[in-house]
Amino acid sequence: MQSPGSKNNLKKRAEKGPAQRLRQRTAILILLILVLGFGAAVLRLTYLTTVQSSELQEAAVDLQLADTTVSAKRGTIYDANGNVLAESASVWQVVMSPINFKNDKQRQAAAKGLSEIFDLEYNDVLEDTKQQSHYVVVKRRIESDEREKVLELVDTLKKNYKCAGVIQLLDDYKRYYPKNSLASSVIGFTGSDDQGLEGVEYEYDSYLSGIPGRIITAQNARGIDMPFQYEQNVESEDGNNVYLTIDETIQSICEKYMQKGVEDNNVLNKGVCIAMDVNTGAILAMVTTDGYDLNNPYELSAKDKKKIKSTPKKKQAEAESAALSAMWRNKAVADTYMPGSVFKMCVASAALEENLVNDKTSFTCTGSIEVEGETLHCSNTEGHGTQSFVEAISNSCNPAFVQIGQMLGASKFRQYYQGFGFSDKTGIDLPGEAEDSFWKEGKMGGVDLAVASFGQNFSITPIQMITACAAVSNGGYVVQPHVVSKITDSKGNVIKTVDKKIKRQVISDDTSKKMNEYLEYNTERQGAAAGYISGYKVAGKTGTSEKKGVTKVESSFSEDYISSFCGFAPADDPQIAMLVFFDTPDGDAYYGSQVSSPVFINIMSEVLPYLDVKTSYTDEELGYVDASAGDYTGVSVDEAKTAVEADGFTATVKGSGSTVISQIPTVSSGLQKGGSIVLYTDSDSRSETISVPSFIGLSPDEVNNVASACGLNVSFSGATTSSGTSSSQDIEAGTSVSPGTVITVSFADSSSTLNE
Repeated sequence: MQSPGSKNNLKKRAEKGPAQRLRQRTAILILLILVLGFGAAVLRLTYLTTVQSSELQEAAVDLQLADTTVSAKRGTIYDANGNVLAESASVWQVVMSPINFKNDKQRQAAAKGLSEIFDLEYNDVLEDTKQQSHYVVVKRRIESDEREKVLELVDTLKKNYKCAGVIQLLDDYKRYYPKNSLASSVIGFTGSDDQGLEGVEYEYDSYLSGIPGRIITAQNARGIDMPFQYEQNVESEDGNNVYLTIDETIQSICEKYMQKGVEDNNVLNKGVCIAMDVNTGAILAMVTTDGYDLNNPYELSAKDKKKIKSTPKKKQAEAESAALSAMWRNKAVADTYMPGSVFKMCVASAALEENLVNDKTSFTCTGSIEVEGETLHCSNTEGHGTQSFVEAISNSCNPAFVQIGQMLGASKFRQYYQGFGFSDKTGIDLPGEAEDSFWKEGKMGGVDLAVASFGQNFSITPIQMITACAAVSNGGYVVQPHVVSKITDSKGNVIKTVDKKIKRQVISDDTSKKMNEYLEYNTERQGAAAGYISGYKVAGKTGTSEKKGVTKVESSFSEDYISSFCGFAPADDPQIAMLVFFDTPDGDAYYGSQVSSPVFINIMSEVLPYLDVKTSYTDEELGYVDASAGDYTGVSVDEAKTAVEADGFTATVKGSGSTVISQIPTVSSGLQKGGSIVLYTDSDSRSETISVPSFIGLSPDEVNNVASACGLNVSFSGATTSSGTSSSQDIEAGTSVSPGTVITVSFADSSSTLNE
């Protein structure tokens, strides 16, 4: 029997048991929570200090530092002779340090002044003045006139508000193109961040852009910039300079006559001209007509604006974008076209190289030829009859070239098509180069081969055609076309040169020499219709191709055409090749001989003398060669008259003075022997004018007679032989000019026939 004390102890233990166990469990649970919590914290801390360590350090630095980019000066673009085509001019960036404002009156005065100078919203500028920062950009790339106004504002704040060191002017740069639209499709332009967007600016952006500098500013715990002693400046590095192969003078000549060709022939879809050094592949000029002002590249023509305005409002933005893209497009590289008869120089070269033809091989043309049930016509519908291979080239006889293509066969035709470089991009150092369109291997049928033999139903780029023409002339070497010759750093050290690159030899030197002779014969025989220029040995081929597979533009002809001429000079020592083509002429004619050849002649007549290519005149041509006017001013009238007559001219004196003060034509002007030099002895006599007559449709002798009767002078270009007929003049009939003014008259050979 238990004692009363034992019963009490048992009762106490019974009462304490459940509570004790609860406390123990609670303690264990707390301990477990602590272990898990501290464990998780330790694991998290380990993860942050190892895996995310560098990332967190960078974030901390970002919170402590403010990093501002400082513009680098973009490199300059030069032409082949060192003339500036694109440069970054010094302008200024307006920044302020709003943390230095001491009161609202200062902030309000600064905001009012800046908003008025730059036409900004006052409230927006006022908010900027309240930032706790030492560096806030107000305006980039301001010009000198705005800079002067900012300096006046700085003085006003200092004098009237005791506010100094708040507004600063930092050096900045703005891209500037001193020649405006010259070579616009080649040079391209930059965007708002000075990045290249088109042309060379885009292709060589990594060289031109340089390395931006930095201003690194420390910030305190509240995100406020610390004073300037905590700043670090990293200087920017200027971009590299790019030297082009483009010659500004040749480019200007090409653009002048190409634009005139567009206007004279009402060309609906622009024109292209490429001038290339046949031996190196250097592009001397590249023109896409209707260029744009590089200083204002988003300004469309009035014609485009009118067209966009006439479209539904919902589609106007899309139409504007399309118009800008078309305006910027480098048609010489980015567009394809059917080459037409200019391609015959490649077909003829292939046949010669394969010994399938020679200069005595004959072909018969009845005006058409039938291939697999298809009748293919010649431009001479009556037929050329029996003709030699050389005559077939000059006649541009389609049936003869169909037969030549059949001699080659589809396999060999493709082989030479590839050999001349048509199946691959040329690799020219410009963006957006297009690919050709040709039959897939094994898919070229008999009719396909026939029409391809005279340059139809396949498409190539203009840059491919001029490269192939260069290969025909230079001994058969396919060279790499390029527009950049070298790159220098900001100190003038050459860091990269672009050397001549030969891809392959597609025809032999012997074949090339023969083709040069045959194409020169073509020019001599066809005269101005095939690029004839007095005093120079020119070789070339016209082309007129139908635009197949594209939507017809509203031209007045039954079909839309490409009119082209591709040639080179001198024929006995080729130096320069040139392609001229116009897309969809809608004037009086569309044949290449009538549209493109005259433009080729006008350009080459100026370019060849500029390149110091030697002349070689026939006796007949010598009779029409220009002579240069001397300097007859600053001497007595009698002395001037004697000098004029000694130079082979006649003198006409105007005024009552005793000393010659001016003359027309000016010194070194070219004019025909026997022309009139007008000598002025006082300023009053300069008021007399003469109305320019029409010289069109006359022989050289007749033009001279008309000019002499009117008291004007003439300079001849083109086929200036007794059989030549004047086809154009540089100053329109009816224009009022001073006596003695020189009118340049171009001639075509009236005895030549249209062979396209």
